[in-house]
Parts: sequence; C-alpha cells; structure tokens
Amino acid sequence: MPHRHTRMRLVTLIATSALAVGGSVSLAAAPSAHAASANVVISAVYGGGGNSGAPYANDYIELYNTGSSTIDLSGWSLTYYAASGNSGGSTALTGSIAAGGHYLVQEGAGSGSSAALPTPDTTGTLNLSATAGSVVLGNGSSTVDTVGYGAISSSYVEGSPAPAPSNKLADSRTTGCHDTDDNAKDFVNADPAPLNSTAPLAICGSGGVTPPPPTGMSATIEQIQGTSFQSPLVGQQVKDVKGVVTALNGSSGFWMQSTTPDDDPRTSEGLYVFGGAGSVKVGDAVVVAGKVTEYRPGGVDTGNLTTTELGNPNVQVTSSGNALPAPVVIGSKGHVPPAQVVEAGDPGNVETAGVTLDPSKSALDFWESLEGMRIQENDAKAVGPTNPSYGETPIVPANTRQVTWTPDGGVLYRNYATPNAMRLILSSALLPKTSIGSANTGDTYRGATVGVVDYNFGNYYLMATQAGQLQRGSTTRDVAKPAKKKQAAVATFNVENLAPSDPQTKFNRLAGQIVTNLAAPDIVALEEIQDNNGATDNGVVDSTATTGKLIAAIKAAGGPSYQAVWINPVNDQDGGQPGGNIRQVFIYRDDRGMTFVNKPGGTSINSVAVTGKGPWASINYSPGRIDPTDAAWDSSRKPLVGEFLWWGKPLFVIANHFAAKLGDDPLMGRYQPPQRASEVQRLAQASIVRGFVDQLLKANKNASIVVLGDLNDFDFSQTAAILKGHGKTALTDLIDTLPAKERYTYDYEGNSQVLDQILVSKALLAKHDYQVVHTNSQFYDQDSDHDPQLVKVEVH
Repeated sequence: MPHRHTRMRLVTLIATSALAVGGSVSLAAAPSAHAASANVVISAVYGGGGNSGAPYANDYIELYNTGSSTIDLSGWSLTYYAASGNSGGSTALTGSIAAGGHYLVQEGAGSGSSAALPTPDTTGTLNLSATAGSVVLGNGSSTVDTVGYGAISSSYVEGSPAPAPSNKLADSRTTGCHDTDDNAKDFVNADPAPLNSTAPLAICGSGGVTPPPPTGMSATIEQIQGTSFQSPLVGQQVKDVKGVVTALNGSSGFWMQSTTPDDDPRTSEGLYVFGGAGSVKVGDAVVVAGKVTEYRPGGVDTGNLTTTELGNPNVQVTSSGNALPAPVVIGSKGHVPPAQVVEAGDPGNVETAGVTLDPSKSALDFWESLEGMRIQENDAKAVGPTNPSYGETPIVPANTRQVTWTPDGGVLYRNYATPNAMRLILSSALLPKTSIGSANTGDTYRGATVGVVDYNFGNYYLMATQAGQLQRGSTTRDVAKPAKKKQAAVATFNVENLAPSDPQTKFNRLAGQIVTNLAAPDIVALEEIQDNNGATDNGVVDSTATTGKLIAAIKAAGGPSYQAVWINPVNDQDGGQPGGNIRQVFIYRDDRGMTFVNKPGGTSINSVAVTGKGPWASINYSPGRIDPTDAAWDSSRKPLVGEFLWWGKPLFVIANHFAAKLGDDPLMGRYQPPQRASEVQRLAQASIVRGFVDQLLKANKNASIVVLGDLNDFDFSQTAAILKGHGKTALTDLIDTLPAKERYTYDYEGNSQVLDQILVSKALLAKHDYQVVHTNSQFYDQDSDHDPQLVKVEVH
C-alpha cells in the first residue's frame, strides 16, 4: 500500500510516486486545520456606538490576521477594562479568521438610532468607553494583543496609550496593521469603518491614507497558466485576475475560473488561489491580485508535477450569485484523454524540457490544460476500490476505449506502454462524507460527477462538487474449490502488516478467506507478518503471538489446525513499518499428507544450502534463508525456504517478499518516461533466488519447487524474467497461463496489475490447477491490499 504525505492545501489527507508499493503502510497524521497564532491583532476599537453623533449604533472591536494561515478562534476571548483597570467583562470568540482577513465583534449598543454595523462575525454585550479604556485579546491563559486608549491609569496597554477616540472617531491601526507593541505609534484616530470577514483580504489600517492599489502586471488566468507545465509568470506579482469562484477548499483557498475563455486549448481557464477562502462564496465574481507560485506536493525532491497558484492574494468580490462556467465533459467530442500515451517522445523533465502542451496527443498535456477547471464525467466507472480513509476512488469515463478491461470492470496494466492515463482520482474532500458512496471495482457513479481538476501525489484529481449516484456492479469475492486427495494445495497471501494489535475482526476475516475462499490450503506462505508488538520499536522480533492469533482464528472459522514456521529477522533490518519486523511465515496443515521437514540451524544471518543428489537432494536448514547477508537484501525481507513432504515426496517452497517500489517516478509525473529506481534491487534479489533454484535443479533436475510471494513487480518485468529463467530449468510463472485480462493481483490507483506470483518447476507443471482468488484488491472493505493465489499440484 502506498505511503502518503500531507498536502497542506487540502481539507483532508490526499503516495506518492511509486506505481505500486507492496510492503509497509505509512499513514501520515492529519494536520490541524487551524493553529493558534500571535499573528492576529486588534485592528480597530470603537466605543461610541449609539451615543450622540455616533455613526453606528453599537460599539465594536475589529481583528485582523496578519499571517498566512487561517486561525481558529475557538477558546479565544476579548476582555474590556475600564480606564482604572476594573474588568468590564468578556466576549467569547467563535469561528475562524482567514489569512489577511478581518473579524468584526459587535458589542453593546447605545440609546441612539444610528446605523447598524455590517454583519458581525460574533456578538457580545461589552459597553466600551468612547474615550478611555483597554481591550485585551486572549487565547486561553495567553495574551495575544492589548490596546489601551485615552487617559488610562491601568497597566493594560502596550507602550503608551493610543490617542483618545470619541463618539465620532475610532482608534484604527495604522496602514498595514503593523504591531510595534506601542499603542501610541500603532493607532490613529479615524472615521469608524468596521470590516467583517467578507471584506477584501490583505487590506488593513487607516490613518487617513488609502491603502495602495495592488501592484504587478495585469493578467488573465490563461496568461498565468500558459501553454506549458509551469506558468510563464512564476514568481511575478499579478493583478486584475478576473473569474468566478467555482469551489472552496475549506479555509485553505479556492478555485476560480475565467468567464471569457480564449480559443487556445492548451491554456487552462482555471486557477487555484491559496488563501482568501474566508472572504468568498461559490458564484462570487472576483478580482484577485497575488504572486504566481508553483506548488509541488510532497516537496522538491519528488517526481510530482507542480500546480500553478496565486499566493498571498488580495481578493475583491464584485458580485455574487453568478452562474458557474459549464464543465468540460470528459469523453465528449474533442475532450477525450489519450488513453495510452502519458507524454509523447522522451522529454525527460517535462517542466524544464520546453514541452508545449498538446492535449490531443498526450494525457499529461490533456489534464494539465484543464488544471483548476470544472469538468464532468458521466456515468463514471470505478476502476479500483474507494479508499475509505481518504474518500478517493479511481475512475474513468463510461465510454473509455483502447483499454483492456478485466472481467470485473477494472482496467489492466498489461505492460509499460499501457498506463491507462485516462484515469482520475475522484476525491470527496470538498463534499460531505456521506455524499459519495464507497465503490468496488466495476461500480458506476450514475449520472454526472462534476468538480475541479487538481494534482496531488502523482495523479490528477477530480475534486468533486457534485457526485453521481453509486450503482453497484457485479463484482463478488472468489471462492476456490478444495483440493482433491492427490493434490497438494499451496497458496501465497500478503496479509498487510498483520500484528496482534489489529482488531480481532481483521484476524477473523483473514481466517475466513483462508478457510472459505482458499479452501484451507495445505501450505500458505504469508507475507507481512509483524512481530508480537507490531510497530512498537523496542527490539522484539518474535512473531508467535501474531501467528498464534491467526491460527486460532482459522480454527474458530471451522478450518483445520495449522502450524507455523519462520525465522525471526534481525531487529529493523527487513524494511517495512519501523519496529514491525515483517517477515514471511509458512503455515501448514498435516492432516492431509503434508509434513514439514524440520532441520534446525537456520538463523537470520546464515544461509541455507543444497545437499545431496538426485532423489536425496535436500537442504541443510528447514526453515532457512537464502543469502541473508547479501547487500541485495538490505532493508528488505529475506527469502524463506522450507522443505515439505507430500505423502513422503519432497516439495521445496520458497516464500518471497521483494523490495517495494518506493522511490519510483509516478506514471503521471514530471519525469517522462518514468524511471524505476527500485527495480535495481529486485533484479539482484531475483538473481539470488534464481541461483538457489538452479542449485536445487542441478542436484535433482526433477525437483518439485514452488517459488511464490509478493515480488513487488509485474508479470512482464525483468524481475519475473530472471526468476523464470530459460531452457530445461525454466520455471513457469503461473500468472502467464491465465487469459491476459485475468492477470492481476493488486490495484494501484485504478490500474489492475500483478505484484504477487507463483512459479513452479517443470515437475509440478503437468497436472496443476491455478487461480488468483480475488478477495481484496477490488473491494473497499478489503482485509489486505493483495489478492491471494492458490495452486494445486501433484507431487511425484
């Protein structure tokens, strides 16, 4: 399962770059949406409300956020002190204040009939003096800002008091709302001009000086986006950027789109504005100024593309309730993404290679030309399951062509030239949690799914503002037939970081898969068994508690009594979740003719070796590890070898969990074609395992050998080719014996693909029955991210 990283601009957490990651799971904790900050200042105080000559009926206090992040005001308060220092009460604050935004607190009213204040952001009942007093802004027990004004004798003041206001004058912070911690320097008398959260952003202060107009060149959204992967105006200040707000990203920012598009299909009409969300609503026509930036999710060292944004915005709302631009219907004439071409040619880094977008030829260009725009997919097909933790589902348009469909409605990643680049990740982050149902592969979101195009974690996203109705497909979990009397049943199953701390329901469901869906095999090679205390990194490496809990669950599910064998790894040397010490484990049943040949002596650091010749060929340790100290296994799981007897006939099983795809470039990233850096280690691992197989077959050309596990590589990869070998000693990769459309064990971002394999020697090939048992990869309520596989063979 992919590692994930926090994107601060999204309301929820949205792996990075690898095409598929088999190994440990790393879930980043969700960041707080708001954080307390001293960036909030009191920007104005007015105590003459309702008095003689007063322009407003109520007193008010105005706040301003000088920072770059939205601030949660929960738990904050304003306290008033009279000139003598006596407390006049407090007002509790609620809600939040946007970066560069204002917050208006309405206080007590006088007896006059003056005008009402603009809609306040909160209300209180404080009766402020029109001429002398103090206001203290606090966050819990901490003081954030203090303003003392007029002739006061109390200590509630910063430096010297601000000038005395009156019924007709407020005290307003000077232009720019700077805070020197001297009230006399920071405040001036000014006409009352209360500002609430709908006021323009990044404009604060008075003193009789009109704030300077936004600087920079006038630009349209299309000019900012340009015709390549990054803006031609990056780093520049722009102004007069016009459009309609199409979606809000919580308190972080908003998307806007031009209502006067140009005729160039390469230039997007949409744009993300980072900040200013508190001052706008969907349908508002806005004029924005700000700095053009490029945001790269995951940081500068990733292969991810950037998103063009406007930062530190000055936002002015010119009208509200406007119709939104019509969405581009994906799959309609002129708007069909190239399915199997990510980026034509061999440009390297598309952001620096001078690539000019050609949406008709390259999928990367197609989606980039729609960045930030409203799009629509009709009857969108789920080509992978929803990840319920993040509300994300890979989808394609209903009329998608030029793909290989799996029997259950997924799209097959059948080689490096078929990336299925028309996929999008449908995100529910902008919608209520219950508005988009969790899908299985093959389900349909019937009707129109509408949203804006974003980019994150190596993929383009459809950030939905409207979702179709979920309609279930026909995908069901497979159930294998039990082995016949003469057949030895051998399975491989990655159980995804199984630890004793996992809920009992996970053990029960995995046990149900082993007993029912796999029909209780004679041997199951388990990958990702963690130690007795899971991810606690305290030196514990034994996994008896983990295997014991699973074996007990199997028995409780009506299965046979299994026994387990493995070799404990050296602490934190096998990769995966730190402290978890994942390893391969054989569980086996001995009630049908299977016997484990126990040959003690195998350890985490010594290597198993082949002994004997012909029918007497054997291994010195069972269980044993293959070359565990070779550098190819650094931070990776070492192969586990076991010798079994099926009705007295030797059967050698090698369980593998090769290095994960961490560090590979994303398919939809800036480097084209993507580089697969992690493959180098798997090639070395495959060579070592293949060398051991060759030793067994040299000792006995008729040896019965099963090589299986999570290889973290594809059926068409060089890794698989090395393991298979060639000539008389070639192993058969059983996934190759299935019809092409059925070759998948895993789903990554909507690509159905092979990561897990079972290979057998020629002695076992004549009479075999092989099946990928699809129980997990296509289902949102999966117990593991991998499907198990099962082969039934006759051992001679």
